[in-house]
Amino acid sequence: MRQPAHGGNLAWAAALAGCSPDAILDFSASISPLGPPNSAIAAIKSQIGNLKHYPDPNYSELRLALSHFHQLPPEWILPGNGSAELLTLIGRELAQLAATILITPAFGDYYRTLKAYDAKVLECPLSLVIGHWSLVIDKEHIRPSGFPQGRTKDKGLLLNNPHNPTGKLFSRESILPYLEQFALVVVDEAFMDFVPPNEEQSLIPVVQEYPNLVVLRSLTKFYSLPGLRLGYAIAHPDCLAKWQLWRDPWPVNTLAAAAAIAALQDTEFQLQTWSWLPPARNQLFQGLAEIPGLQPQASAANFLLVESQQSTLQLQQQLLKHHQILIRDCLSFKELGDRFFRVAVREESDNQRLLTALSGE
Repeated sequence: MRQPAHGGNLAWAAALAGCSPDAILDFSASISPLGPPNSAIAAIKSQIGNLKHYPDPNYSELRLALSHFHQLPPEWILPGNGSAELLTLIGRELAQLAATILITPAFGDYYRTLKAYDAKVLECPLSLVIGHWSLVIDKEHIRPSGFPQGRTKDKGLLLNNPHNPTGKLFSRESILPYLEQFALVVVDEAFMDFVPPNEEQSLIPVVQEYPNLVVLRSLTKFYSLPGLRLGYAIAHPDCLAKWQLWRDPWPVNTLAAAAAIAALQDTEFQLQTWSWLPPARNQLFQGLAEIPGLQPQASAANFLLVESQQSTLQLQQQLLKHHQILIRDCLSFKELGDRFFRVAVREESDNQRLLTALSGE
């Protein structure tokens, strides 16, 4: 079976470990271990009878719930079949520009969507001074042959915040200047929900000020609903109306919409997550730092990037075969290669099991 490019491929892991998928302890997918919320499960059950009907094509109730959650008019919000579907629409939009600046290391799905529409990609790496990742777009990286020096008004910018895979949280102020410099700026905030409200750096509060800004959000990681596939884009209504014409009807199913509405209103679950994550992440960070040959990086998200002195591909296979534990190798991030791996933050007993296994290997 082919080596997966994404985390969470339990069928591949189980085949390598020689066990059932249920036996795998998965640290490769950065999904909260606290969910799905009971409110979301109850909402799903309540909608079983409505499966005989088509969903509302405008998703009015879901958009209204998101509107209340973000204090934005509903027409500024477009739900989608996970952020992957919305990324595909964004890729088509970016391909119409002269080029797209991609902050690297980058989530592999960005390359997929840009390649699908033959978009010109210009990679701009983060400063790779470990522990001091910085968002500085070096103009040397956006001046390839054939492009006017320093010209960015005809280009797009695609990045995520908190950054995947480093976990770095960029300040809102560090991104705002680029909104004046690029034709289109896309900020994927798939992990921003994990940052407590008093610390988060979302650009959603300024989206109505910048018609060239698109913010992507995912409801699958924070609320543990990856199997339902639900995300949404926040952007100028004219942009979203155009995307509506590009895509298939009914991209969000009835159960996913109901679960999302319930989850957004579940303040108890949200508070529980913000209370759980910092100490759990610190426990895992400290435990990893104490293992010789491993150097974890500080993170604002629910995962940690770890530098290793040994082959992480070999380590991944040893953990699977000997301990039924799956970590995320970083081979798909060409800037990182076989020197890094990524692990999700899980509950204390799971984190300790990982630390014990790593110490033994």
